[in-house]
Amino acid sequence: MQPTIHATTVVGIRHNGHVSLGADGQATMGNTIAKSNVRKVRVLMGGKVLAGFAGSTADAFTLIERFEEKLNAYGGNLKRAAIELAKDWRTDRYLRKLEAMLIVASKDDLLLVSGTGDVIEPDADVAAIGSGGMYAQSAALALKKHAAGLSSEEMVRESLHIAADVCIYTNHNLVVETL
Repeated sequence: MQPTIHATTVVGIRHNGHVSLGADGQATMGNTIAKSNVRKVRVLMGGKVLAGFAGSTADAFTLIERFEEKLNAYGGNLKRAAIELAKDWRTDRYLRKLEAMLIVASKDDLLLVSGTGDVIEPDADVAAIGSGGMYAQSAALALKKHAAGLSSEEMVRESLHIAADVCIYTNHNLVVETL
């Protein structure tokens, strides 16, 4: 059995009327870095929605495509699209086998979507997923509390750099998008 390509850190922060979503660029296959500049954050709906993924890359691309279809079907309603994707993901025989997680965001909402049917609106407007997710989330929460003068983009970048300093599956090649 071939090892799958995985491991990443994605963090999203809503702060002062803006939302930023960022990820590192590392893809890991087994114990080896397979690629160092993967783009794990996408801009959808003509710049109105951000989506980031962690997990198996092929699975994540499939889920992002399905999420975009749901966004189009529900007129860009982020929460409705996320809930419908989560329902399909949990019940569809093919989708159920996909191993990935998503963070999706608009200026008004920040949501974590999982294959177990969860759609979570996180406390403190901070969401993080992936192997370095808890490191990035801890850093983001501290920055929101003690460095509120920073922008959401600055907080995301610094949170990811902190995660990259401690997580071997996270690197410093960042992609950050802001609405």
